Amino acid sequence: MTKLKWGMIGGGEGSQIGPAHRLGAGLDGLFELTAGALDADAKKGRAYARRLEIAPDRAYGDWREMLAGESAREDRIDLVTVATPNSTHFEITRAFLEQGFDVLCEKPMTMTVEEGEEIVALAEKSGRICAVNYGYSGYPLVRHMRAMVARGDLGQVRLVKAEFAHGFHADAADADNPRVRWRYDPAQAGVSAVMADCGIHALHMACFVTGQEVTSLSADFASCIERRTLEDDGMVSFRMTGGAVGRLWTSAVAVGRMHGLNIQVFGEKGGLRWAQEWPNQLYWTPLNETTRTLERGGPGLSPEADRASRVTIGHAEGMPLAFANIYADLAEVITARKEGRAPDPAATHTPRAIDGLNSMAAVYAAVESAGNGSRWTEVRPPSRR
Repeated sequence: MTKLKWGMIGGGEGSQIGPAHRLGAGLDGLFELTAGALDADAKKGRAYARRLEIAPDRAYGDWREMLAGESAREDRIDLVTVATPNSTHFEITRAFLEQGFDVLCEKPMTMTVEEGEEIVALAEKSGRICAVNYGYSGYPLVRHMRAMVARGDLGQVRLVKAEFAHGFHADAADADNPRVRWRYDPAQAGVSAVMADCGIHALHMACFVTGQEVTSLSADFASCIERRTLEDDGMVSFRMTGGAVGRLWTSAVAVGRMHGLNIQVFGEKGGLRWAQEWPNQLYWTPLNETTRTLERGGPGLSPEADRASRVTIGHAEGMPLAFANIYADLAEVITARKEGRAPDPAATHTPRAIDGLNSMAAVYAAVESAGNGSRWTEVRPPSRR
């Protein structure tokens, strides 16, 4: 099989997210890193691209040069990943979609709801993929949770509790650290800090697992370090299209919490709980029965979980492998389109532009609610009401 050609914007040397993307995209041998504009410093970006064995004529100085160069080639890239600062996602994603490229954009997809609406409409009009990297949806047992809910194992879902809380911004003395400060600066981060950074991962997880969307919410935000303009802690109650109610806690000042992405789903027939820091175990409690531990890679899991499981049972499986499942899904959809066939249905659940739009609509609704005494607020973007 010929490898798909892959390009990357951002994610250069020293990047937090770049290595996870490169490991994930390369794991199955489905993609070859062919082009890149990897750093805001053109010289550094080109040098790093060469160390990654990208050909000199495809080691670009910036994304505009990359767009022009790849658009003019017969062997242009099949997929581009946008892993740049948040405020640039919309402009870059829009430009590549307009030129007919498939895109995987880091979250948040856009900085505003209006931008999200534009990207959704453009993706639909162009017929191109616009995926959004809610990468934790790639974990095998998260996909098994989704499958269990979809096939009715839990019955009607009543309640979802989601968390993404860490303590890495809890030191007030660190408030002027440039790596921290920008996250609480509206000019760089937008209208929200921890909700837009972490909370939307937990909220997307709730939607992904239950197959429901959020319709309304009530939010309470706090800036526990006083000099911060934007929130570093948030509590959100929400209601969903299928009747489920939800509770979300997100924080950057929870000292002692590390990654802190957890989800619990409670239905008529039982409950599930999973934590990203212990991804190999899913706890399933059928109604009036004892709790069972479902092991990743073990017998009796769903085809969705089996397809996503990559190492033998009992061994650790982490974030880059979850990312690899996102890339494998995209490769299957792109290849199926090239071959004129339907893709494997299990590969079609990758988060898309509509998920990015819904997430940004939830952020804006939470900001509005928190500023109005936690008043219940409509979440769905204008085009979805």
